[in-house]
Amino acid sequence: MIALTASQIETKLPELSGWTFTDGVLSKTVTVKDFREAFTLMTRIAFEVEQMNHHPSWTNTYNTIQFKLSTHECEGVSEKDFALANIIDTIIKNTF
Repeated sequence: MIALTASQIETKLPELSGWTFTDGVLSKTVTVKDFREAFTLMTRIAFEVEQMNHHPSWTNTYNTIQFKLSTHECEGVSEKDFALANIIDTIIKNTF
Protein backbone atom coordinates (compact mmCIF):
# COMPACT_ATOMS: atom_id res chain seq x y z
CA MET A 1 0.00 0.00 0.00
CA ILE A 2 1.42 3.36 -1.05
CA ALA A 3 0.44 6.73 0.42
CA LEU A 4 -0.79 9.26 -2.10
CA THR A 5 0.94 12.63 -2.26
CA ALA A 6 -0.94 15.75 -1.18
CA SER A 7 -1.11 16.75 -4.85
CA GLN A 8 -2.62 13.39 -5.85
CA ILE A 9 -5.15 13.63 -3.03
CA GLU A 10 -6.19 17.18 -3.99
CA THR A 11 -6.62 16.02 -7.61
CA LYS A 12 -8.87 13.11 -6.59
CA LEU A 13 -10.84 14.98 -3.91
CA PRO A 14 -13.42 16.53 -6.30
CA GLU A 15 -14.54 12.96 -7.15
CA LEU A 16 -15.97 12.73 -3.61
CA SER A 17 -19.00 14.48 -2.19
CA GLY A 18 -18.29 16.71 0.80
CA TRP A 19 -14.94 15.21 1.80
CA THR A 20 -11.92 17.30 2.78
CA PHE A 21 -8.23 16.58 3.23
CA THR A 22 -7.07 18.01 6.55
CA ASP A 23 -4.38 16.96 9.01
CA GLY A 24 -3.36 14.01 6.83
CA VAL A 25 -6.80 12.36 6.63
CA LEU A 26 -9.88 12.38 4.44
CA SER A 27 -12.76 13.63 6.55
CA LYS A 28 -16.46 14.17 6.26
CA THR A 29 -19.21 15.06 8.71
CA VAL A 30 -22.74 13.79 8.13
CA THR A 31 -25.82 14.97 9.99
CA VAL A 32 -29.00 12.89 9.86
CA LYS A 33 -32.45 13.20 11.47
CA ASP A 34 -31.76 11.52 14.80
CA PHE A 35 -29.64 8.96 16.67
CA ARG A 36 -31.55 6.03 15.15
CA GLU A 37 -30.66 7.16 11.62
CA ALA A 38 -27.05 7.72 12.65
CA PHE A 39 -26.79 4.27 14.18
CA THR A 40 -28.50 2.69 11.15
CA LEU A 41 -26.03 4.38 8.83
CA MET A 42 -23.04 3.32 10.92
CA THR A 43 -24.29 -0.27 11.01
CA ARG A 44 -24.69 -0.43 7.23
CA ILE A 45 -21.23 1.03 6.75
CA ALA A 46 -19.76 -1.39 9.30
CA PHE A 47 -20.66 -4.39 7.14
CA GLU A 48 -18.76 -2.90 4.16
CA VAL A 49 -15.84 -1.87 6.36
CA GLU A 50 -15.47 -5.41 7.66
CA GLN A 51 -15.57 -6.84 4.15
CA MET A 52 -12.82 -4.40 3.06
CA ASN A 53 -10.87 -4.94 6.28
CA HIS A 54 -10.31 -1.18 6.28
CA HIS A 55 -11.65 0.49 9.41
CA PRO A 56 -12.29 4.22 9.64
CA SER A 57 -11.89 6.42 12.63
CA TRP A 58 -15.37 7.75 13.33
CA THR A 59 -17.28 9.47 16.06
CA ASN A 60 -20.99 9.73 16.66
CA THR A 61 -22.77 12.35 18.74
CA TYR A 62 -26.56 12.04 18.58
CA ASN A 63 -27.35 12.67 14.90
CA THR A 64 -23.86 13.55 13.66
CA ILE A 65 -21.16 11.19 12.41
CA GLN A 66 -17.65 12.33 11.67
CA PHE A 67 -15.49 10.08 9.46
CA LYS A 68 -11.69 10.22 9.24
CA LEU A 69 -9.98 7.95 6.73
CA SER A 70 -6.31 7.07 6.44
CA THR A 71 -4.31 3.89 5.92
CA HIS A 72 -2.14 2.76 8.81
CA GLU A 73 0.08 0.50 6.65
CA CYS A 74 1.38 3.45 4.64
CA GLU A 75 0.85 6.13 7.27
CA GLY A 76 -1.18 8.31 4.92
CA VAL A 77 -4.14 8.42 2.60
CA SER A 78 -4.24 5.68 -0.03
CA GLU A 79 -6.49 4.55 -2.86
CA LYS A 80 -8.17 2.30 -0.29
CA ASP A 81 -9.38 5.39 1.58
CA PHE A 82 -10.90 6.83 -1.57
CA ALA A 83 -12.61 3.50 -2.24
CA LEU A 84 -14.07 3.49 1.28
CA ALA A 85 -15.17 7.13 0.97
CA ASN A 86 -17.05 6.21 -2.22
CA ILE A 87 -18.71 3.28 -0.46
CA ILE A 88 -19.73 5.51 2.45
CA ASP A 89 -21.19 8.07 0.04
CA THR A 90 -23.12 5.38 -1.82
CA ILE A 91 -24.56 4.00 1.42
CA ILE A 92 -25.57 7.50 2.55
CA LYS A 93 -27.23 8.16 -0.81
CA ASN A 94 -29.10 4.84 -0.78
CA THR A 95 -30.12 4.98 2.89
CA PHE A 96 -31.82 8.37 3.06
